[in-house]
Amino acid sequence: MRDILKQPKSVWAVAFAAVIAFMGIGLVDPILPSIAEDLQATPTETEMLFTSYLAVTGLAMFFTSWLSSRLGAKRTLMFGLVLIVAFALFAALSNDVEAVIGFRAGWGLGNALFISTALATIVGAAAGGSSAAIILYEAALGLGIAIGPLLGGLLGHISWRGPFFGTAVLMALGFIAIVTLLKTDSSANARVDPIPLSAPFRALGRPALGLLAIAALFYNMAFFVLLAYSPFPLGLPAMGLGFTFFGWGVGLAITSVFLAPFLTARLHRTTVLRIALALLALTLVAAGIFIDSIPGLIGCIVFGGLVLGVLNTVLTESVMEATDLPRSVASSAYSGVRFVGGAIAPTAATMLADGFGAPVPYYVAAGAAFISFLVVLGGHRVLRRVNTSIESELEEATAIAAGDAS
Repeated sequence: MRDILKQPKSVWAVAFAAVIAFMGIGLVDPILPSIAEDLQATPTETEMLFTSYLAVTGLAMFFTSWLSSRLGAKRTLMFGLVLIVAFALFAALSNDVEAVIGFRAGWGLGNALFISTALATIVGAAAGGSSAAIILYEAALGLGIAIGPLLGGLLGHISWRGPFFGTAVLMALGFIAIVTLLKTDSSANARVDPIPLSAPFRALGRPALGLLAIAALFYNMAFFVLLAYSPFPLGLPAMGLGFTFFGWGVGLAITSVFLAPFLTARLHRTTVLRIALALLALTLVAAGIFIDSIPGLIGCIVFGGLVLGVLNTVLTESVMEATDLPRSVASSAYSGVRFVGGAIAPTAATMLADGFGAPVPYYVAAGAAFISFLVVLGGHRVLRRVNTSIESELEEATAIAAGDAS
């Protein structure tokens, strides 16, 4: 613990900014109904706030390793933060849902640039070795995922614009901290050999990585139905939604940091994946059954967060062990495909609810989780390599960071 707390100011600056960046994932969740009401938007239109953000983030992930290997870490961090501040502010000042959707897409680009670079910066500048740096980064990730919905609920209780203004201010503070405290000549900011633009796309041709990317595509559909669609059937005010998804985020953070390593130390990763994906499918079926019970649906959401934390970590660890490719290239390829699933799910869920009934999105999401289960089960021979140990803590952290960024 002392190694974790005794860090240079530059590390704390990046860690603070990382918390805020990860908050952006669930920040809009509690204010979706408010945005729909105030801007006279349909649920499908408001879900585009997730779709545009995730689609652009996913596409950008294919190119961030190429860009950061040329600009250097500090410049990439600063560029990403500037984009987040600008587009969050523009979204807060918007008066129609189409503009908010567009600015949320720009936010996703900034987030991709920042998240893809933050871990390497923390590890390069941290005291106490890579282990302390990794724990600090994972703590930032967990805090951001948990606090995002809570802050969205608190500020959204005043106005749906509040969370956007709050993010712009906090990220501006993070930008100032990085500019003043992160040294340009730090080893974390040293340029690396340029990565070819085509590297992530060629990586998907590897059978094991391609198989895991398909599994992640369907898994992320289930993930974002639970996260992005649930505010509508719950029908709670912003504060109620904020606390609900705060519980979801805390559960996700705890299991990703503590339970997932505990399980993979005792079971093969592919075994853990199959168990967790089956549990996720059952949880989503239960959510559909309890659609008219607020306590029952909240219980399914929070329990789902516990399962999702395990899946986030183990899936991305598996990706890193699937091939002998550089970790950054494998992460970019996997994350890009995974975000596509997240981009499809929110708007598809509301369209299914409008056409076939409120429980149907959960049942379809359960089917997506089951498809992911079948992919892992059927590809056990191809995925044999993923059951070996990750070569280093730094590589493990890089894997988790890229995967959890969604």
